[in-house]
Amino acid sequence: MMKRLTIALMLGGAIAGLGANAALAALPDGSAAPEFSTKATLGGNEFQFVLADALKRGPVVLYFYPAAFTKGCTIEAHEFAAAIDDFKALHATVIGVSHDGIEKLDKFSVSECQSKFPVAADPDGVVIKAYDAKMLMMPGMSTRISYVISPDDKVVYSYDSLDPSKHVEKTLDAIKSWESTHKS
Repeated sequence: MMKRLTIALMLGGAIAGLGANAALAALPDGSAAPEFSTKATLGGNEFQFVLADALKRGPVVLYFYPAAFTKGCTIEAHEFAAAIDDFKALHATVIGVSHDGIEKLDKFSVSECQSKFPVAADPDGVVIKAYDAKMLMMPGMSTRISYVISPDDKVVYSYDSLDPSKHVEKTLDAIKSWESTHKS
């Protein structure tokens, strides 16, 4: 009995230790951002999100989250919604991506994203895989990782943490930093 308890505690500690490293690996800064197009929803209105089109308007914050309507993902969606005017002031587009189906995201977009930014469906994990955002323990799901992509299709920043509390702050700071070095 004691041996099983020790093994369970060690396993629990190992899983908890994954923390910020729950993804396979973030794309390195400076790397080309994989192009993608996928079904998205904003305020329950579905459309085709095309990364290249969004980049024509400015930088893109592409954030991956494990599952709509879970505690951490709801917190993160609320924080992005609260800060959306700050992102828009920097001409940045925010889009969240998960493995959830579009029907579920139609509801999440309205209730948790407060119809302020789109979320995209990636049920087959194509975008998740392209951005190395697969969760190690559950490969069908994405981990919580945020990317800032510059209009020239480059990853300028990534932040990988299952804790949702710093993604908005970190990506907003990264856009401000990028903008300060790329003013016309």
